[in-house]
Amino acid sequence: MAVSAIYPGSFDPITRGHLDILQRFQKVFDKVYVAVGNSTKKKYLFDFEERARLVKQVTAKLENIEVISFDGLTVDCAKQVNAKFILRGVRTAGDFEYEQRMASMNYRLDPSIDTILVYSKPEFNIISSSLIKEVAIMGGDINQFVPEVVAEELTRKLAEIKK
Repeated sequence: MAVSAIYPGSFDPITRGHLDILQRFQKVFDKVYVAVGNSTKKKYLFDFEERARLVKQVTAKLENIEVISFDGLTVDCAKQVNAKFILRGVRTAGDFEYEQRMASMNYRLDPSIDTILVYSKPEFNIISSSLIKEVAIMGGDINQFVPEVVAEELTRKLAEIKK
């Protein structure tokens, strides 16, 4: 029986930290769905379609990875693709507390779907999409934090906004 997981996120934009988690878990699961979603709490730089397109571009060469989009509850998305696990990245103690609450809620919504909290490697602890956007807005070099195509799109998007 194939075992699959979803890796949900807003990916605004996708980072090298996100990719590291995907590469580590593509070895564990038969299929990992990267679920690009919308959060009611966030204001996005890239729209839904742009975020999904960028994720597809940077994961195109990874085996057993499929990019999907969703709008709603993570457990509902997991059920739609028959995923039994939700993967979530953790960089800091603050991330852990938030993700622990989310995992508990998801368990209450559907106890058949487990959450796996994945600790980021130390070199990725400082990387967050919001921090990358801030550095890019201030003119800093973000190439070490995001794939090349993402850096190019972010630069283009910020130039477009400035006009």
